Amino acid sequence: MRLNDKEILVELNDKTFHCAMDVSMSFMGGKWKTVVLWYLRKETLRFGQLRKLCPQITERMLSITLKQLEEDGLVSRKVYTKKPPLKVEYSLTEFGRSTIPMLEEIAKWGRMVSKSRGKLIEK
Repeated sequence: MRLNDKEILVELNDKTFHCAMDVSMSFMGGKWKTVVLWYLRKETLRFGQLRKLCPQITERMLSITLKQLEEDGLVSRKVYTKKPPLKVEYSLTEFGRSTIPMLEEIAKWGRMVSKSRGKLIEK
């Protein structure tokens, strides 16, 4: 990336990045990460709730996605063990909440494309 007319590399999480977009996509890349972050932006959700909100995702992929988001510090996982059955909740961390303005802009663009190029189907 260029900063003050100098070529700058970024080292982060044992990786070297050449541009800011590459850094962003290392956190946001993949089909499901932004979708999961979108649903967590307003409330804490359990695994089953997220699964219902994303009916096309498999349980395995949701589990992998949540683990990656947790490892990246975007999502926190809270386990309640006092009463069976085990209860696990997911929520955005402060770092994860920093993605909300970007997610809202991406969703705004997606709505615009949906209206202008897509076919809206009411359920």
